[in-house]
Amino acid sequence: MTDEVEWWDYDDAAEMAGAVAGDIAFIIESAIDARGGAVIALAGGKTPMPIYEKLAATKLDWKRVTIVPGDDRIVPLGDPLSNVTAIGKIFIPKGARVIPLISEAAKDYKAAGKAADARLGDLHWPLDLCLLGVGADGHTASIFPGPDYDEAVNGPKERRALGVMPDPLPADAPVPRVTLSLSAITTARALMLAVTGDAKRKVIETAIKQGPASKYPIGRVLADAELPADIHWAP
Repeated sequence: MTDEVEWWDYDDAAEMAGAVAGDIAFIIESAIDARGGAVIALAGGKTPMPIYEKLAATKLDWKRVTIVPGDDRIVPLGDPLSNVTAIGKIFIPKGARVIPLISEAAKDYKAAGKAADARLGDLHWPLDLCLLGVGADGHTASIFPGPDYDEAVNGPKERRALGVMPDPLPADAPVPRVTLSLSAITTARALMLAVTGDAKRKVIETAIKQGPASKYPIGRVLADAELPADIHWAP
């Protein structure tokens, strides 16, 4: 689907945040109208937080919205590195259901991934939306190069989450992760990326040109996506 990727360029991150929040709100409303509820996966990190703050200010039937992180670090709830903690602080007060991938710090990251996969089994699939970020190294969610990369992208289609050990470990968060699988991401009814900076744009453009054989995880995601992805970018 890489030939159908659509870029949306903005003057700055604030303009992007407003536009993406509006798009997500529309997707949520449509899912509630069609299926009685919405299940979405949201990216962690600093870039999307302004999007979430604007989205949380939108009048929606939040009690019908379920949110999962697209990935998380294996750290205790409340830890500064915890994606679900940051997401939950914004959306739980609105009444949304926020489901953690990580229930506690775990020594066995593969067991943590299996527990997350079982927890997600109760949700309706496919996701109504998956919002991704992209790292400067081309990773997305926590699909990183490393010993678990092949399992993340080529594992069983029914697997929704798994534990991964990035190699090398990122210096800013040197811990194992749990991530949604490639299958869980690429089957979403809507796939969106929100990124900032020229370096990440160049990585994505290169990944798109390389297609399914891309060395970048985001290239594999975009190539395998069942529907065209919208890429929102700001300088």
